[in-house]
Amino acid sequence: MPRVGSETPGPSSSSSMASTIKAYSVPLILFVAAMFYQLFVIPKSFPVSHYDVLGIKRYSSIADAKEAYEKISSKWYSGNEVPSTDDFIKIQYAYEFLTNPSWKSNYDIFGIDEHIHVIDRVKGKYGGESFSKIKLPLLDATVSVPEDVSLNVITYKDFESILKDTRPSLIQLFSFGSKRCAQFLAVWKRIVFLLDGVANTGSVELGDLQLAAYFADKKPTGQPFFRNGLPSLVAFPPDCKTADCVIRFDGELSVDAVTDWFSTTILGLPRILYYSRDTLVPKFLSKSSPHKVRVIFFSKTGERAAPFVRQAAQSYWAYASFAFVLWQEEDSSFWWNGLGVESAPAIVFLKDPGLKPVVYHGSVNSSRFSTIMEQNKQQELPQLRSVTSMELGCDAHGYSRAGVDTTTWYCAVLAGRLGPELDKMRETMRRVQELLSNDGDLKEADKVESFSPAAVALNSRRLTFAWLDGEAQKKYCYFCLHSGNSSESIYDTCGPRRDMADVPRLFIVRYKRNFTEENLKVETKPKGIWDTMKGDDVAPASQLVARYNGSDESIQIIEWISKIIKDGDSRELPSFRTKTPELVPEDADPIWVRGAQKVLSKITIKQRIHGIIRGIYDRLGDPRNGPYLLLGALMSFGAIWLRRSRPTPPSQSNQPSQPTNDESRPKRRGRARAASNKDKPPSVTDVDPKDAFQMPFSDSDSNSE
Repeated sequence: MPRVGSETPGPSSSSSMASTIKAYSVPLILFVAAMFYQLFVIPKSFPVSHYDVLGIKRYSSIADAKEAYEKISSKWYSGNEVPSTDDFIKIQYAYEFLTNPSWKSNYDIFGIDEHIHVIDRVKGKYGGESFSKIKLPLLDATVSVPEDVSLNVITYKDFESILKDTRPSLIQLFSFGSKRCAQFLAVWKRIVFLLDGVANTGSVELGDLQLAAYFADKKPTGQPFFRNGLPSLVAFPPDCKTADCVIRFDGELSVDAVTDWFSTTILGLPRILYYSRDTLVPKFLSKSSPHKVRVIFFSKTGERAAPFVRQAAQSYWAYASFAFVLWQEEDSSFWWNGLGVESAPAIVFLKDPGLKPVVYHGSVNSSRFSTIMEQNKQQELPQLRSVTSMELGCDAHGYSRAGVDTTTWYCAVLAGRLGPELDKMRETMRRVQELLSNDGDLKEADKVESFSPAAVALNSRRLTFAWLDGEAQKKYCYFCLHSGNSSESIYDTCGPRRDMADVPRLFIVRYKRNFTEENLKVETKPKGIWDTMKGDDVAPASQLVARYNGSDESIQIIEWISKIIKDGDSRELPSFRTKTPELVPEDADPIWVRGAQKVLSKITIKQRIHGIIRGIYDRLGDPRNGPYLLLGALMSFGAIWLRRSRPTPPSQSNQPSQPTNDESRPKRRGRARAASNKDKPPSVTDVDPKDAFQMPFSDSDSNSE
């Protein structure tokens, strides 16, 4: 007789359970994720508030907080209840914090609590001791930032005017009751000083809720908050009008870090490198372009260049090269003997070879530095270049330095290749310029009556002295110095160096404009192909070039220049209007000029990527994620259960057996097949019609006989 008992599950039952688990894997994963959010993520993202510690509702008034604390503390001091040290610290902290109006407001609206570290500090100090030994109060409730301090506090109306300005802006968000803001006050004043003239600056107090909420970060729930607490810095790039393009500062709150971030990220300005005593000459002075003024800043702090200095480096890149040096006392004698620098901060300008450096001691602001740069951007004997020709009045397409009404003016140019010979002649020409100027020694010039035409022309700004790099500007040099008698010798002055011979040469160009012809503006048809080809390339001012062939003595040079000017002003000399070779740029555009927009676009992309990452991180702590995941788990579970609960249609294997005899099958008409199916045409069918018959042939061959 068989034994009745429980049967062990077979392979079919285990495979069925595995298939069930596999089918419900998605809702199981969603359910586990929902529980993880509810049990771990949400409590960590939303810790117990100070209101919960006092046992009152969130956003309760200060009076409610005081009343709740009195109820709790009455039990302590009556002896009915002895709190633990940790509970006492938490309750006392919550009471002191929520009874301060400024702290409570910032906590309720923006979730700011910069004193939270006090709880752990006091616990570590009084751990294991009685609560009566804890020194009270726990928090210093004195006002940290006095309200009468001038912080350039802006309101909503002031902010509207700032948005209309095209300049960038840096805004500080602070609170009068914040200790961190009070510590940052001196740093902020220094930042405002360095940004003067470069960007708009202002401060927004958290009491201005509308404006503070506009600048704050937003959680997925819409609640404003400050990711890094207070103070918080936000910047508006140039031409930024909405909060979508606002960039927030997340670094260290120091003068150097903030100004460097604003200069590079917001303004796209270049960095200026620091050099030491040993690297200044080989890595800066030797590699700088010879036609540029070297500007060296001596710093005591080692901070990076201020924004207005970087802006000057960008604006004057065609005129000057910039460097920074950290001042150290052990190197003071070296800098004093070499550059004449006594102490830092100081600015040194190195101009022409052989000239004494120009030194400015003390700190400067933006406007002062702009004035200094404008005074010292050119060398004492300026170089004739593509960027300076108009400014110097040495361009036939431009006007004299004396003004647009000047008819005749002159430009004395010393041309040659860079080297000792050219440096020596540049020193001679500087001496000539000094003798003719009012600021120079005029005693020697007054003895010679013939000096007066040159002196008057120089002082009236109708005469300009300059030097020309004959190698870099070889076409212009050839054009001005070429003549039938000396065409061979100009190769010692113009073009690439062929041998050791370098011969600087002096020439003067007289420019003369016909204002009557320009005012008439007569439009005539071109008379020939040559006139058509010339078009508007012909310079409006006629030019006459005179070449100096005398000695290198300054007196003879002055006499020659005076004679040229006297003849040019008094006599009707021949002049020519022709197309002058253009002065080629000697420096390639720096990276901040070539690709400023590209650099800013890359920075914008990085900021957007960083914003996306922060947005994902913020959404991970959204309290709605847990319920969403639980709802998804339930819905997917229900959908899978309904699909698996439907009755499956019976398969052929479960159907009753069908008769298999030939009668139950539909009869198929047999096909009459020919002996060879290959020869049958495709139009002939295999099946004969029902009424088909074979027609007999009467005239067959068998009956004909």
